[in-house]
Amino acid sequence: MVDAPLTPERILEAAEEVLRRFGPAKTTVVDVAKALGVSHGSVYRHFTSKAALRDAVAERWLGRISAPLTAIAYSPEPAPERLHRWLATLAETKQRLAREDPELFATYHSIAVGARGVVTAHVAMLAAQTSRIVADGISGGEFRAVDPARYGRAILDATARFHNPVHQAEWSDPAITTAFEAVWSLILDGLRPGVS
Repeated sequence: MVDAPLTPERILEAAEEVLRRFGPAKTTVVDVAKALGVSHGSVYRHFTSKAALRDAVAERWLGRISAPLTAIAYSPEPAPERLHRWLATLAETKQRLAREDPELFATYHSIAVGARGVVTAHVAMLAAQTSRIVADGISGGEFRAVDPARYGRAILDATARFHNPVHQAEWSDPAITTAFEAVWSLILDGLRPGVS
């Protein structure tokens, strides 16, 4: 039987398995290559450095988180409901991943922290999506006239407690959902037409 060709996707799958087994501090490109049954030079042909491989792993993980958010951001539902659903999905996804597999979540978080450019791009994409929803709400008369980019980023920052892994220890608080809804009410009140 001929092995499947070595692709970036296969390498990333193997890297995730190796990271799960050994953690980010002990995982090397050689470990990933061994898991694939290839030389480490073969891995380097697809990823020029260990940092490039780690960045790609972080980007893949963050992509899984952002995929459902993109669908919500571009959905036709009214802006207030869409923004609420987008924020709740972001928070619920991160909290669920941390709860279901805390070690793997910590591993990915550690890798993402090291992949600053990847994280910066991810946060910019999230802010662009919230800004788009705000802009749609303004054009539909559902939100008052504000600077969509500034408010979109502010909304992301205001809800950080519910989705930024820095706050992970707070996510087990039984009142976290109530706190989220209180912050959401403040955001919505600030966006409603007639509020200055």
